[in-house]
Amino acid sequence: NNHVSSPNQHLYKLMRREDMLVTSPPLKPGPLLRRIRKPKISTVTLIRSFMDQQQQHTPPQRVVVCSGGVIGVCTAYFLAKKGAAVTLLEKSSIACAASGKAGGFLALDWCDGGPLSSLARASFNLHRSLAQELDGPQSYGYRPLTTLSLSVTESQSHHKNPSSTVPSWIDGPARNPRTMGTTETTAQVHPQLFTRTLLSKAVAEYGVEVVIGKLERVEVEGGRLRSVVLEGGRDINADAVVLALGPWTSKLSLLSSIFRVYGLKAHSIVLEPKEPDAITPHALFLSYYPAQGGKPMDPEVYPRPTGEVYLCGMSAEAEVPDDPEQVVANPESIALLKRVASTVSSHLEEGEARVKAEQACFLPCTDDSVPVIGEIPGVKGCYVATGHSCWGILNGPATGAAVAELVLDGCATIVDLSPFNPARFVGGGRKRR
Repeated sequence: NNHVSSPNQHLYKLMRREDMLVTSPPLKPGPLLRRIRKPKISTVTLIRSFMDQQQQHTPPQRVVVCSGGVIGVCTAYFLAKKGAAVTLLEKSSIACAASGKAGGFLALDWCDGGPLSSLARASFNLHRSLAQELDGPQSYGYRPLTTLSLSVTESQSHHKNPSSTVPSWIDGPARNPRTMGTTETTAQVHPQLFTRTLLSKAVAEYGVEVVIGKLERVEVEGGRLRSVVLEGGRDINADAVVLALGPWTSKLSLLSSIFRVYGLKAHSIVLEPKEPDAITPHALFLSYYPAQGGKPMDPEVYPRPTGEVYLCGMSAEAEVPDDPEQVVANPESIALLKRVASTVSSHLEEGEARVKAEQACFLPCTDDSVPVIGEIPGVKGCYVATGHSCWGILNGPATGAAVAELVLDGCATIVDLSPFNPARFVGGGRKRR
């Protein structure tokens, strides 16, 4: 409320000063008093009139955000919070793709030393403050985690692990335990619940409008955005558009003519163990050696406060279908994840845990492994935010906050967006493959 009350306080001080000017020292009625009193009324009236006119003649920026994934929803949230009139366009349902099927792992410093460092650190801290604001622990399973690295060799038998650094539920053949993150540096959210909670807040408190429809094209006139056109012909006029299309970025020629975003197909399963209370909040990053030998794989295991255990891995570049609902998991990858689960813990083997979900999603990746965030070269009012790969859930809040600043204020202050500028692919920048 500070930014609302400050002008009123300032106006109140002005009025008080004028009262003092008029009434002290006391004067007899006459021409002088009339001359002093007259400016008092007109000055206050003018100030009020000016403020009213400012509110009447400066309508909010109309911004269309394309995509109901975590990047789009975070962007819509922060735009609307800053006063924009936001329409969120989603062709299927909110958080239906990677934002609903990801692990939701958050790390403060795992991107240090690279271009994502400041974005990741800002976003990790934003997640913490959003969790306080939105009651994250209850609303979407936000909690700090201890994160372990383990080597696991596939075998038939379970045995009690003697290591004191490994929780007792990890009773498979685990070795070489190492702490990768503490409750100060790693955390988690349930990504679908996080995305939908944030959107509910944006709709209820900041007036975001959600439209279910497919983006057909962006209308550009004289090098500036004119409108967003939906399949079926609906035209939405806008001052700005933010294209947060994830792996579907390549389906829009305006963007695919400048840079490439490809889809990395990742598989996951969600298990419900019979004894959820036995599972402690430890995220596991595995080097997993199959029984038949060969190269180790790197699956990940995330227990959730809901009592579920999420496992993911088995990623490969693949063709992205037109519709998120058409994404189907490969049976071999799902079977392998189930073997990983039963090898790691007897609590996660068949008969001890129910399989709640078998799924796949596409992570949006760029050729230089750096997200693309910024205004599209040559198209004023057209912005992009995509290519976050496996760090989309982590970096959603800071990306959204930074894009909101860029669109409404002309530059981002929460994080330096220059490493992510799409202009890097134009002219002397990196060529797209």
